[in-house]
Amino acid sequence: MVATDAADRPPVTWVLGSSGLLGGAVCREHERRGLPVTTSRIPWGDHDAAVAALLDAAQALPADGWRIAWCAGAGVVGTGQEALDAEVRIVEGFLERWRPAATGGSRAVFLASSAGGVYAGSADPPFTERTTPRPLAPYGHAKLRIEELFTRHAERSGVGLLVGRIANLYGPGQDVRKQQGLISMLCHALVNRGQVSVYVSLDTLRDYLYVDDAAAMVGHGLDAVQASGGTHVKVLASGRAMTIGEVLGQLTRLSRRRPPVLLGTSAAARFQVRDLRLRSTAWPDLDHCVRTPVGVGMANCLVEAGATVRLATKGGS
Repeated sequence: MVATDAADRPPVTWVLGSSGLLGGAVCREHERRGLPVTTSRIPWGDHDAAVAALLDAAQALPADGWRIAWCAGAGVVGTGQEALDAEVRIVEGFLERWRPAATGGSRAVFLASSAGGVYAGSADPPFTERTTPRPLAPYGHAKLRIEELFTRHAERSGVGLLVGRIANLYGPGQDVRKQQGLISMLCHALVNRGQVSVYVSLDTLRDYLYVDDAAAMVGHGLDAVQASGGTHVKVLASGRAMTIGEVLGQLTRLSRRRPPVLLGTSAAARFQVRDLRLRSTAWPDLDHCVRTPVGVGMANCLVEAGATVRLATKGGS
């Protein structure tokens, strides 16, 4: 057997939030490409235990090079201030104490942020990497604060960083209990004969990004920041905005039934602006990863929702 030199081995990627929609897809993308992945169970509900677990996992990364895909974060637009503050404090506590060892190997970090969160109050859509962020909700302010913490740490430690401001993510496996992900929620409602409450006008524009495309962008983005170093911001989006009315029309054509929508009001609606078109001007090569037409992505969500219902029915029989 011929020994493999360490320099020839791809660096391991530590995926935070591997049980979530994006983190799970990033794991699958790396495995598809034959790249090693490691994950961790972090007790996010306990500040001290979470910081300790993060430090232990970070210090266990190989000395000859590593990558991190930080896809963790349980908050949504309507999450309360206390929970968001707790998440920020964990990130801050970890980064204050984490001192990556100097190494000649790869050291690259991807941080998942929210385009909708940080640009909600910004002017002149479509929003790009050059747009000045102006969050409206506590969620957006928390995301921007976490971006700042990672940026300062990267500059201090010399670790390459890519901040991905992600559009409205959707796809099979999305946790609809979080009341996040309009397309996934509508697909589950169609299958379950349920109802989805919509608190904004049907001409509200959003950019919907299929999760597997987003994961490919994360993987290739880590490749790029691994090669270039430095700190970068990239809007991860399809570049094609749709109104809610268009989403409903597309799902009607696919399912041959009108999605069960109930128009209403909510206090959280004040954080939702009508026009959140996005356009990326940075690292255009990553945009080639966006390959899934929205109709195909919706069809996949409908299939997954149906399979979930059949599995639940079988389990209860």
